[in-house]
Amino acid sequence: MAEHRIQLGEQLISCKTDETLLNALLRENVNISYGCQQGVCQSCMMRSLDSPPPSESQHGLTDKLKEQSYFLACRCYPQQAMRIGYRDHTDFVTYGTVSVKQNLNAETILLTLDIDNPFEYYAGQFVNLQRDDGLVRSYSIANNSINRKQLSFHIRRLAGGRFTEWAHEELKLGDRLSVSEPQGLCYYQSGKSEQPLLLIGTGSGLAPLAGIISEALHQGHQGEIHLYHGSRDINGLYWVEEMQQLADTHENFHYSPCVSQGEPASSMLAGRANDLAFKTLSDLKGWRVFLCGHPDMVNNSKRQAYLNGVSLADIYADAFHVASGSLD
Repeated sequence: MAEHRIQLGEQLISCKTDETLLNALLRENVNISYGCQQGVCQSCMMRSLDSPPPSESQHGLTDKLKEQSYFLACRCYPQQAMRIGYRDHTDFVTYGTVSVKQNLNAETILLTLDIDNPFEYYAGQFVNLQRDDGLVRSYSIANNSINRKQLSFHIRRLAGGRFTEWAHEELKLGDRLSVSEPQGLCYYQSGKSEQPLLLIGTGSGLAPLAGIISEALHQGHQGEIHLYHGSRDINGLYWVEEMQQLADTHENFHYSPCVSQGEPASSMLAGRANDLAFKTLSDLKGWRVFLCGHPDMVNNSKRQAYLNGVSLADIYADAFHVASGSLD
């Protein structure tokens, strides 16, 4: 089977014609950030330094990124030898000290870092976190941008996941992590305060949505805001009381916790969050939609939102790793 030589810095890697560049890098234990592996989250974006990358590896990127030869490693099947580099904007710019670590449910923890050097970010973006041995994973920011001295994350345990198992079992208060510049396009943008918002999340996909909602309400968003948070069963949900209290406080915020299996509590809905959302809100012309969670849910919901009248420019999405519920 033919192979192509890939050069990353001083390292040479052979990539088979029937495997993605991401899989080749992981096979060689290259420390690369990745998430959904379906080209949605864009965590594995890299740059070709000597030739245009395969066109299919640039699907979903902006024209500017395409012109600069950026591509997604998870969608890249090299057709020739390539010299590649990491994306330019993933440098680690500060450190964070663990100040809060608490359980949200049996499989998800709330992790808060006090940041040495606060930076600008938008609610809903994500950062890379790096521990001392160089292992890197990406997680969405769960808080709004008002307090720039802290970043909060919802980290769901991934069976066998090196970072998530360590975060749940070994990471402790006072430990330090490197933090990258913020990334991602799924965030709240001011300027259209009357526009209705629909937010659909599964599992720890609630993290960026919670930040977006908090930011929108803080900025005085006037349009209706509907949140549908789903899980397979009731044990996978969290922040139910907090979200309900927020809905009780703000007339324009509506919260619907959903479970797809088993008997829901009296305050919950039975069914998949995206199915229930689009059934209830069938006419979404003029709405802005945020989707975070399982890649299948995200992809299906993007299509359904469009069919329900949402402009493609008003659909923002982050697909989380299937098993972990985190971006990586």
